[in-house]
Amino acid sequence: MPGPIVLLRRRVPAPVWLLLPAALVLVPLFGYPMYQLGLLSVLDFGQPQASGGVPATLAGLANYTQLLGDRQFWDVLLQTLVFAGGCVLATLAVGGALAVLLTRAGRRSRLFLMFAALGAWAAPAMTGSTVWMFLLDTNSGLVNEILGTTGHNWMYDKWPAFVIVGAVVVWHSFPFVMITLYAGIQAIPVSVLEAAKLDGASAFATARLVLLPMLRPLLVIVVIQSVIWDFKVFTQIYVMTTGGGIAGQNLVLNVYAYQQAFASSDYSLGAAIGVLMTLILLAVTALYIRALRRSGEEL
Repeated sequence: MPGPIVLLRRRVPAPVWLLLPAALVLVPLFGYPMYQLGLLSVLDFGQPQASGGVPATLAGLANYTQLLGDRQFWDVLLQTLVFAGGCVLATLAVGGALAVLLTRAGRRSRLFLMFAALGAWAAPAMTGSTVWMFLLDTNSGLVNEILGTTGHNWMYDKWPAFVIVGAVVVWHSFPFVMITLYAGIQAIPVSVLEAAKLDGASAFATARLVLLPMLRPLLVIVVIQSVIWDFKVFTQIYVMTTGGGIAGQNLVLNVYAYQQAFASSDYSLGAAIGVLMTLILLAVTALYIRALRRSGEEL
């Protein structure tokens, strides 16, 4: 009769065993901070409690009730969803287009484009945002010098500021999408593409019916990664709009949480925003994976 270890190995799929070493490291690494964040969100914890003068008291769901009843929270959430959605779509469009371009470019052009893209990806968000602010400076920026608009403040109006910050976010993010999709396209057998061409499929039909279905696993990765990155953008917004723009017109949830936690010293409220952001990201990721599985079953 097989022993318990052998039976366990038979019942547990092989991928689970392969993921176990990483899980042993990542679960404690992320689990404990998430536990502390959730605990802090149900406490009444401000500057007096942080300094040790007053003990923290249990607030229950009071912080969540306050957030859900605050109109500013819903306005910032809507702005965050629109901003993140636009950045994700733009990142996928730019990264996908350049991935296709790489497959058709010569060796030298391909290497140059890859190194240029990886340079943008490797640049820290703080450094990249600061450099772009120098280029867009009101009085001495290169952009205003070229366009002859010296004295124009590009970050003054709400939506132009969002568009500029979004462009910087895409500039930081598209190399990951480009390299990932380029690797996926290169892995597709040439015989498959030749068969589609012999069957009379156009370039658009080949991309829609052959390339995209075969690239679906990679698309899942890049979309989920882009959603997570763009939904929790902080540095670009905070640096380029000086903390959220005039009268908070360019706030996103991460900056809003920072303001509540550190500017207003309401650490519990900031933690509650962090918990809600995590739940929203989990829900969006789950819905996207479910939709992809259904579309895969229909094919």
